Amino acid sequence: RGGTAAYIDAENAMDPAYAEALGVDIDSLILSQPNTGEEGLQIADTLISSGAIDIVVVDSVAALVPRAEIEGEMGDAHVGLQARLMSQALRKLSGNISKTKTIAIFINQIREKVGVMFGNPETTPGGRALKFYSTIRLEVRRAEQIKQSGDVLGNRVKIKVVKNKVAPPFKV
Repeated sequence: RGGTAAYIDAENAMDPAYAEALGVDIDSLILSQPNTGEEGLQIADTLISSGAIDIVVVDSVAALVPRAEIEGEMGDAHVGLQARLMSQALRKLSGNISKTKTIAIFINQIREKVGVMFGNPETTPGGRALKFYSTIRLEVRRAEQIKQSGDVLGNRVKIKVVKNKVAPPFKV
């Protein structure tokens, strides 16, 4: 409570009325809806390096589409472009995050790897950099609906700590 928050809505899916109903003070929230991945990450870097915000949320990594992919033709191959963008941005952001003590939350999605017979077929977009630079990684999944008198009130979620560099291993 009491800090300044920024929300980078790369998915262009934020509903201000719903956020307000959940208790978000829309008037004091810094909201950005970037057109490209580069623009979204540059906005995040500017906000973080300014030291004027306490927390920034990027929603979502999967929606941070590189400019070359947006401006290219349908069907053009852009292999590794988003991973390179994330790697470059996180190298820059990590130092500024450390200096300003800003909390940065990157929301991502799970995708299916094609043709995986053994092992985990799930992966996250954006390459390996986000996994490497993260201090804490959480996997959040819907478990079951919460119902009262037949009406759905919400969802129970299952949260798995995938990575935690701020607590002793296997203790939390």
